[in-house]
Amino acid sequence: MSRERRPPPCPICRQPSVPDFRPFCSQRCADVDLGRWLNERYAIPEERDPDAPPPSPDPED
Repeated sequence: MSRERRPPPCPICRQPSVPDFRPFCSQRCADVDLGRWLNERYAIPEERDPDAPPPSPDPED
């Protein structure tokens, strides 16, 4: 019994991904994802040490 492996869905529109744009289905979805990163809609959570002193203000602000 052989099962055909389907590609995972595109994380933007849920269509099957295409090898040329993996993990996306198209250049459009890849660009949408990049735009979300550049506009800071995605963020990686930062773990802070509760015993550490608070960060100093950025002098460039």
